[in-house]
Amino acid sequence: MRARPRPATAWHTGDLLKLHRHAVWLDGRRFTVITLRPGTGARFASNYYHRTWHVLSDLHGARVLGRLLWGLAYQRVPGTLILLGPPQLDPCPFCGAPSDPVALVPAGLTSLPVRAARELRARLPLSAPEGTVRWHTPGLLPAVTAGRERPPGRLVPAGPEHRIDRHGGLLVMAATPPVLREWAVQVYRLGEHSWKGMDYTALGWPDGEVQVFTDYRRRVSATRVARREVLAALPGPLAGSDLDPLIWARAAEIRARAWAGPDQPAAARTSRAARAPEASAPWTDPVARWSPQT
Repeated sequence: MRARPRPATAWHTGDLLKLHRHAVWLDGRRFTVITLRPGTGARFASNYYHRTWHVLSDLHGARVLGRLLWGLAYQRVPGTLILLGPPQLDPCPFCGAPSDPVALVPAGLTSLPVRAARELRARLPLSAPEGTVRWHTPGLLPAVTAGRERPPGRLVPAGPEHRIDRHGGLLVMAATPPVLREWAVQVYRLGEHSWKGMDYTALGWPDGEVQVFTDYRRRVSATRVARREVLAALPGPLAGSDLDPLIWARAAEIRARAWAGPDQPAAARTSRAARAPEASAPWTDPVARWSPQT
């Protein structure tokens, strides 16, 4: 068995996505945990901001997440769940703090108690898989095409049939099959209505949201550097509410500097950085739900 996908398949987002299957005993019960294969190109992060849980990625990650949600809606084996964890898990691209792994759970089929979630978190990264699976999602693209007739950014309120919250150290996104399919379509369509390289969709509003950035990977890289530099310069520890704005500002400087280019005169770099969308001041989205997240 290949430990990593071939380069040609590492960025595959179509039907029959190849995934790893793990048999894991948690809280005295057997679970089937589905994960992305090492080397898969998709990357994710998570954070909690303005009382909303966010899953963060780029457009490629959104396509993969949409496929995962759609296929999960058709699973029939109790105890099945999908885990987005290392090595596909990045630190938060805004403050650089470690992200919680994300568990996608089919409600009504799989119950994930707090103790089981805590044990799963403690075992990451998981050991060698028991086997591989081909993820069948033949109905997703027709549903996405039909979904384009609906208004973008629909706010589907949270309800008893689904939940998104932190549970035993995991960000758990649990929903029934109809809601999983709705989420899959919303997530797969991300990027169709982007603004300044960002798009989002609410899942079980106000509990959860998936947010994508075209420069997601550059944000993660810049924030890693920014967090390291800010922490090294501090005389002592700071609370998150005081530390995060310093990291946001430093990461924005790093991104603006990279965007402007090192070969330009200092004045030109400053001028271009001031016009860079990612260097803009914190903003609030059209329905004033979160800020700054830029």
